[in-house]
Amino acid sequence: MEWLSLVPFAIVIGFSMWLKKILPGLVLGLLAGALLVEFSVLGGSQETISYIVTTLSDENNIKIIAFLYLFGGLVGMMNISGGIKGFSEWIGAKIDTQRGLLGLIWATLPFTFMMPMFRIMMIGPVVKSLMKDLNMSKRKVGFTMDVSTSSVIVLIPVATAFVGFMISLVESGIQKHNLAMDPYQIFLLSILFNFYAIIMLVIGLIRTFWSSSEKQGTKKKKEDDENYHRAGIEKELSMVKAQPWNLIVPLFLLLGLSLFLLWQDGVAKGADTVFQAFSQADATFVMLLAVFITLIVTFVFYMIRKQSLEETIFHFYDGGNQLMQAIILLILVWSLSLVAEDLGFSKFINATLGSFLPSFTIPAIIFVLGSIVSYFIGSSWGTWGLFMPLGIALAVSTDASIPLTVGAVFASGSFGAMTSPLGDTTITTASILEMPLVDYARYKLKICSVGAAIAVAAYLAAGYFLA
Repeated sequence: MEWLSLVPFAIVIGFSMWLKKILPGLVLGLLAGALLVEFSVLGGSQETISYIVTTLSDENNIKIIAFLYLFGGLVGMMNISGGIKGFSEWIGAKIDTQRGLLGLIWATLPFTFMMPMFRIMMIGPVVKSLMKDLNMSKRKVGFTMDVSTSSVIVLIPVATAFVGFMISLVESGIQKHNLAMDPYQIFLLSILFNFYAIIMLVIGLIRTFWSSSEKQGTKKKKEDDENYHRAGIEKELSMVKAQPWNLIVPLFLLLGLSLFLLWQDGVAKGADTVFQAFSQADATFVMLLAVFITLIVTFVFYMIRKQSLEETIFHFYDGGNQLMQAIILLILVWSLSLVAEDLGFSKFINATLGSFLPSFTIPAIIFVLGSIVSYFIGSSWGTWGLFMPLGIALAVSTDASIPLTVGAVFASGSFGAMTSPLGDTTITTASILEMPLVDYARYKLKICSVGAAIAVAAYLAAGYFLA
């Protein structure tokens, strides 16, 4: 009966497409899954709350939630202090075209590559303020932000939130099958075989620098009307004095602390070199610690500059609350994944595959199935954790290329992170740029499907020649 594990995901996707809102579908999907686990009204309700509590008890989840809220609070403080307005006016004087703004998004990558959500949160508010004068399509701007994040960070072998987790998955699979291979070497080789991320990187650059411009369109007025309840705050922010240093100082402090703490944490874990330190550090905790320290120092900095204490505190809360929608959606997504696992989602996926498949097709099949699953669960980490043992087991049993198969697993997670309406990158970008989440996810899916189709052909060809 493991096929029942698909029911919650089907409900989420179906209701999201129907209502064009993802929250009702997530709630109904979670309730339906809990009822399948415990088939009674009271029992299902208790299970629903239990899954949410379990999600909130997870250490990594709490780190991400705290990071989002604190970073949102920092953005709120920079807003009321005139930091974002000042920096936007300064950089805006140098950018007068849509292509220039999209180029700026790519130019920020060397300073924000450590963690996807960190990058989106760093550049989102500034990009949002700049795009107002250029009448740009929010979807194109959001896609550029996401493709320059999801498709690049997974290709960087050091100093990201992913590296330690990705290497540990490869190491676990190699140890399980007693393979005489170096996990980090396999990880490095797999980067060359993450065809989907590489293809989307190329597509993203083409759409940035060679495609035609897209305007916001007629929906802009409607979206502005729907945000009338924030008209007072928006008017207040428009009247603040422009002070670019109130953004520059906190952001450079945050970047410097992030790099220093990454190195320090890696050394504390036994690393001998900077390269090893960045690979072994707990990037999620480091980002949280860095933003916490930055908040304290920024608060003192603003008080020295005679910023109103009452306004600073109010807009800290307002900035954090602006991301509560993203936080609630992530909590429900994580809870939904727990329900699916209890219903036998992993077993169902494993049961649909077998070692009778030709070896050259294994990477392509792993990529296709992993992409489907990652779209449903919206988690690259969850997809990697589910499919890495399966991928390595199938590669060993069929004598397929292990680096190629590992690359296909990582690529499948990248697909879901980039396209799924349940993905944290999609949710955060849509929230910051104030876009309808489902419509934005559909827009990205059309483009990303092209990249996925090319990646499948690449995996079949590479599998054939490397077999």
